[in-house]
Amino acid sequence: MELNDEIIIDAPMSRVYEALNDPEILQQCIPGCEELIQHSDSELEAKVVLKVGPVKARFSGNVELDKSGAPDAFSLSGSGNGGAAGHAKGGADVTLREVDGSTILNYTAKAEIGGKLAQLGGRLIQSTAKKLAAKFFKKFAEVVETTDA
Repeated sequence: MELNDEIIIDAPMSRVYEALNDPEILQQCIPGCEELIQHSDSELEAKVVLKVGPVKARFSGNVELDKSGAPDAFSLSGSGNGGAAGHAKGGADVTLREVDGSTILNYTAKAEIGGKLAQLGGRLIQSTAKKLAAKFFKKFAEVVETTDA
């Protein structure tokens, strides 16, 4: 499964990049996130509760950030386990571009799922992933636009 989108955030690129690296802001924005722990500059651990169709599960996972293209671009990859509900792994490539004081954020995300979640069907998984991504970026834009640097 692959998701692509472009979001315009009314904040300078430096502020958007800083927020994308702030575990407190990310925890506020990730749907169902109960805990987000930063272990190092490039490693995070998350606990997230998600409901996909009839399946509700608590996922624990790790995320690694590759900031070699920063601040214009970076990528992340991770995997999570939801016990009996299944598991997921994936990643995203993010690019940032500043235009007239606002930031255009583009992302391409890929995910693979297994277990009970995989049995729900591609259409349900795809629509849920799109909703979760939209929720995250809407909340992220709100937080970044109302937070002073």
